[in-house]
Amino acid sequence: MPPLEPVDERLQQAMQRVLLATLPGMLALFWLYGWGVLINLVLAAVGTLAAEAAVLKLRKRSLKPSLSDGSALVSATLLALALPPYCPWWLTISAATSAMLFGKHLYGGVGKNPFNPAMLGFALVLVTFPQQMTHWPTSHGMDLMGGLQQVFSIGQLPDAWVQATALDSLRINKSLTMDELFATNPAFGQFGGRGVEWVNLAFLAGGAFLLQQRVFSWHAPVGMLASLFVISLLCWNGSGSDSHGSPLFHLLSGASMLGAFFIVTEPVSGAKTPGARLLFGVGVGLLTYLIRTWGGYPDGVAFAVLMMNLCVPALERLVASRQERTVS
Repeated sequence: MPPLEPVDERLQQAMQRVLLATLPGMLALFWLYGWGVLINLVLAAVGTLAAEAAVLKLRKRSLKPSLSDGSALVSATLLALALPPYCPWWLTISAATSAMLFGKHLYGGVGKNPFNPAMLGFALVLVTFPQQMTHWPTSHGMDLMGGLQQVFSIGQLPDAWVQATALDSLRINKSLTMDELFATNPAFGQFGGRGVEWVNLAFLAGGAFLLQQRVFSWHAPVGMLASLFVISLLCWNGSGSDSHGSPLFHLLSGASMLGAFFIVTEPVSGAKTPGARLLFGVGVGLLTYLIRTWGGYPDGVAFAVLMMNLCVPALERLVASRQERTVS
């Protein structure tokens, strides 16, 4: 029988608060897209927990402490919220199992992963199945039966239920001004993506709750949002057809707030010291904008986080060396 291991109560409490903080954004996504969001959550949870249990069994480790600390469920939730609603069931399961296997247990489990597991799972399926990952539904969503029919490819699938996102429409736009895009393109709302701007505000509210609870410090979220704001302001050329979007557009579109408060704050793969966390967030914000504007994908949060995960040791050394020079 595998030896019993103590449950990390501090980790468990932090994960519970993170799950609670995702509720405003989750409800906003449900309001926007319907049952596909909850179907994603169930499938991702099944995939992550099953993969975690299988690996722990192979390693002859106790299941209860690792499964009950909540870290796998948090990864599943963040992954499900990032994936397109109503994507095929096998896509969600593939992303979830990849997140656990290649993002977590390949390096030894909780506390040892150099990459954010949810973003690694997301990036792997984005690169492998780009067509399925670009099928974002229209804002009205589907009922439960229609959603299950779409996810599991049962019966006749509905027509004309997908559309390009605001970030994708802006990236491929060559002729329309920003004013014309906001006036004519159904993917655009008042300031960002239609409905997505409210989703971002909901994740902002959840992030403010986590800051108030001191689950993480302000450095990484502020660094990311500030750098995203500054670079989009510097590169913004108004409403012309070659515009890359206003700072407010970038802050309220895509996964900006989800990334700022729930992804870059991941304690294991992120930086550990305050100064390095600030630089980590700044790097994620800059890379997100660069990928959105000139890269091959409309939203660059996942790739930005993974690239900055690689830079964490260098950031820590940079901050430490500057502190040593200041003291001396």
